[in-house]
Amino acid sequence: MKLGFIGLGGMGRPMVEHLLAAGHELVVWSRRPEAADPLLALGARRVSNPGELAAASEMVCTNVTGNADVVGLAGQILEGLAPQGVHIDFSTIAPSVARDIAVHYAACDRHFVDAPVSGGTAGAQAATLSIMWGGNAELAKRLDPIFSCLGKTIVRIGEAGAGQVAKACNQLIMVAAIEASAEAARLARAAGVDFARVRAAMLGGSAGSRVLDFFGGKMAEREFAAGVEARLHHKDFVMVMAEATRMGVPLLVGGMVMQQLDALMAAGWGTQDTSRLFGVLEKTAANPSLI
Repeated sequence: MKLGFIGLGGMGRPMVEHLLAAGHELVVWSRRPEAADPLLALGARRVSNPGELAAASEMVCTNVTGNADVVGLAGQILEGLAPQGVHIDFSTIAPSVARDIAVHYAACDRHFVDAPVSGGTAGAQAATLSIMWGGNAELAKRLDPIFSCLGKTIVRIGEAGAGQVAKACNQLIMVAAIEASAEAARLARAAGVDFARVRAAMLGGSAGSRVLDFFGGKMAEREFAAGVEARLHHKDFVMVMAEATRMGVPLLVGGMVMQQLDALMAAGWGTQDTSRLFGVLEKTAANPSLI
């Protein structure tokens, strides 16, 4: 297939590599031209703007940061995309924004599919992402050759916007589990016990999880280099809480985690890993007046 891809960061670049390896033709565009350079050697072709990219593609894929980025690109992509063309957005955005874009596309005889992913950069590199998508069910056969190159778990959640609802639920559980892991690490340390050993024991029991394994491992080793930058989880949580407020759904644990993420950002740790929530608890312990 002739595909366009916009967003060539830690997630997007390996996704493009997998699509190229599967034999698809790729045109790419990035706000930072140098981000595309390694992909050109693999056979991708660079274009000068999103509209040109869309005009050269059967389907366009985007993987960018947030609502404003996707909305800004959607207008340019729509100008170049042929009738019945498909825009697949792998970004994490608000469900309401995804629905609005889909309605606008449908009025122009184009398709918008929200397909946020979970699995981080490691999942993107290994092509084991979980892809949760929302859109017209009749698109499944057209989407499968793309999704099967990128992920291991592919689930259509429902109509447009439903994929983003699933991603909001994913982020709610995952970041809450990171906070719980940080609290366990803080409790172990306060008791004078080695959290690395506590974690090893818990991984074999009912508390074992991928979050405890990965993020808990970073806490045990005090290695806070970003897998996914904490600012992105903060951005996601702002959207989760806004959607919940709009619908009148109380998220009690989510509200507490939101405050911890706010404290993490205030400490200047937004470009570090979300396991830095452990540091927020340490700061609070050192200065109880912060509570």
